[in-house]
Amino acid sequence: MSHSTVPRTSTEAGTPEKTPVASGDATGAREKPPAGKLSFRHRFRRDRVLVLMTLPTVLLVLVFNYLPILGNVVAFQEYDPYISDNGIISMLNSPFVGLENFQRIFEDSAFWNAVENTLVLFFVQLVLFFPIPILLALLINSVVRPRVRAVAQAVLYLPHFFSWVLVIAVFQQMFGGAGMLSQLLRENGYDGLDIMTNPGTFPFLLTAESVWKDAGWGIIVFLAALASVSPDHYEAAAMDGAGRWRRMWHVTLPALRPVIALLLVLRVGDALTVGFEQILLQRDAVGPGAGEVLDTFVWWNGVRNQDFGYAAAAGLIKGVVSIGLVLAANKVAHLMGEQGVYKK
Repeated sequence: MSHSTVPRTSTEAGTPEKTPVASGDATGAREKPPAGKLSFRHRFRRDRVLVLMTLPTVLLVLVFNYLPILGNVVAFQEYDPYISDNGIISMLNSPFVGLENFQRIFEDSAFWNAVENTLVLFFVQLVLFFPIPILLALLINSVVRPRVRAVAQAVLYLPHFFSWVLVIAVFQQMFGGAGMLSQLLRENGYDGLDIMTNPGTFPFLLTAESVWKDAGWGIIVFLAALASVSPDHYEAAAMDGAGRWRRMWHVTLPALRPVIALLLVLRVGDALTVGFEQILLQRDAVGPGAGEVLDTFVWWNGVRNQDFGYAAAAGLIKGVVSIGLVLAANKVAHLMGEQGVYKK
């Protein structure tokens, strides 16, 4: 008698069949939570290597960026650093004066002159300096030969590594009272020209120095954005009959738009910081009436005049206004459909 080759079921074999248990049943196996709902302990175990790698950077930021914020209490004191060798003890023992330092600032015409000079220089640099890295990136990106492109990038990047002392010395030799331009004018029967000590052209001089030093370095971000554009977009636009300018307008510039919006928001937030070292080196040449900005105002009153509470109050006002400018510019970026510094 032959045996059947059909396998028996678990019931026939005498083994009870396991039925699925609902997830809510206490006797069932506990399901793993979704990836987005992992507990802090599970997420820390999963990402502990990344956390350890970023820990030194976080500590540096806390020590050098956030802990000094506690020193803003000096703005509400008549701070005297000579009370003790320990700055914290000097802070604790210095008398509080409330809003007296802020009242002095708002009544000080030198402060408002520094604010005016800062805003004028910001708008001049926003109009004349901000678009230049974009134009240079478009120009370099249009170069076909890689060797020519590499040489152009190296030549444009090089001034970024010069110190401001060297940059100002170069401009002094070119546009100073005894510079090449003045000597050339005198040799041809004209009066000499000293742009370096002219208060009227001082914002344009600072902008020209910034363009020569940092415009080449600023194109790195835009070239990186252009490198992410697929060549298929340009080929499709060319097949549709778009010329070089049309391809730049409809393909290249839309690819740069998010980066431009982000950098513009950051630039607006940094409007009250227009270059401390650059301006401090040339402040005496044009006088404080044209060369005083908020950063040099804080340095002059805090370091030179030893009025630390007054200078801290000016710096605190600058920080609060800068935060407001960042938030306002980021809101405008959101209204324009861009991400800005952070998402909604």
